[in-house]
Amino acid sequence: MLLYFASSNPGKLRDFSGMDLPLQLLPDFPALPEAIENGGSFAANARIKASHYSRLSSHSGWIVADDSGLEVDALGGAPGVNSALFCGRHGDDEANNRLLLERLRGVPTERRTGRFICVLVLACGGEVKAEFQGAAEGLILESPRGAHGFGYDPLFYSPAAGRGFAELTPEEKARFSHRGQAARALQAWLKQQK
Repeated sequence: MLLYFASSNPGKLRDFSGMDLPLQLLPDFPALPEAIENGGSFAANARIKASHYSRLSSHSGWIVADDSGLEVDALGGAPGVNSALFCGRHGDDEANNRLLLERLRGVPTERRTGRFICVLVLACGGEVKAEFQGAAEGLILESPRGAHGFGYDPLFYSPAAGRGFAELTPEEKARFSHRGQAARALQAWLKQQK
């Protein structure tokens, strides 16, 4: 079963390259009106995007939408659903990371806990069919580390992996990441549909 991914985020696309999913970029995505992500949670925003793009796309079939981000306990869960806009400009990873470090200045290591959350929603014809979630627990580093990944990856240390997310290959990251967990749940669901 072919799935179309409704996103233009190259980092998310790289993350999925480390997974065994029959996923292709939605061909008409750039021409479609942008979904208004005004939900109060990752799940709500992923449902908004999946139903929006599956209703408007000229491609019939299953559309997958992702909403994800970083929750930091010492910041009351921020940046949360505003992860891409934390600094006030959408997708400015460098500025978002700088602001995160500023907000955590002086916070001791043991209180720098947080998690990446990912929600994948599968929709067809504007109707949500299934939802899958993953979470990766970790610590926020005091300075960037690694040359891979995107977003907050250079500041996120995964105890499970024993390294920072930006130090992992796409295949390694898929084993430990929030997106990898959600994708494996989606894969399991797809197998049950056959």
